[in-house]
Amino acid sequence: MGELAGRVALVTGASRGIGLAIATALAREGASVALSGRKPEPLDAAVAEVAAAVPGAAVIGIPGNTGQDEDRAHVVDRTVAELGGLDVLVNNTGINPVGAALMDADLNAVRKVFDTNVVGTLGFVQLAHRAWMAEHGGAVVNVASVAGLRSTGVLSAYGASKAALIRLTEELAWQLGPGIRVNAVAPGVVKTRFAQALYTGREAEAGSVYPMKRLGTPEDVADLVTFLATDKASWITGETIRVDGGLLATGTLG
Repeated sequence: MGELAGRVALVTGASRGIGLAIATALAREGASVALSGRKPEPLDAAVAEVAAAVPGAAVIGIPGNTGQDEDRAHVVDRTVAELGGLDVLVNNTGINPVGAALMDADLNAVRKVFDTNVVGTLGFVQLAHRAWMAEHGGAVVNVASVAGLRSTGVLSAYGASKAALIRLTEELAWQLGPGIRVNAVAPGVVKTRFAQALYTGREAEAGSVYPMKRLGTPEDVADLVTFLATDKASWITGETIRVDGGLLATGTLG
């Protein structure tokens, strides 16, 4: 019996990388887990991977685009209907189609970043609240970024959206307590396909600026998210916890 036995978790952006690692870690702690992602084929593969890693786990995949209102509603409705509740919501979806130069940025692309990374997150929390958490309580964990805590010069719109997500986390914690805890995690560079442009061909160099002398892994983030979802974190809410190998302790992001 794990720390999350008898509870239901929904992880967005769970087809690969950090989201997939989080879904696996939650299942290992006994949660029934719904994975959500845009593309059905990678999502099916992710569900199979979780099921293989955690034999006997209750795990389902629900295709959906975090940026679309109707998709979010469909994901939450199916989670509650098929797994019997929604006790843990992990908002992991994040996009970054905008380059560093904000003066040249396509404003529609910037809007899409904020709509997915911030508005979509709030939309999922609203739906989870109405469908289950308002009556039963729960835990929400938002996946932010160190780029939301300090300017990078290379992740401009993405970093601004993650800063907004961190602030949103604090507001939600204030408004939804005591029954619902809301926290965020802020990873540094983690070895995923999403971040590979930041380290491919130069991983040792990229990791050398970290006090821990390596880049992060999806499991590093997943372990912290899982802790925040359990009752062991019962007096923690409104926090953004860095999981960055000590990067921000150095005073630089590069």
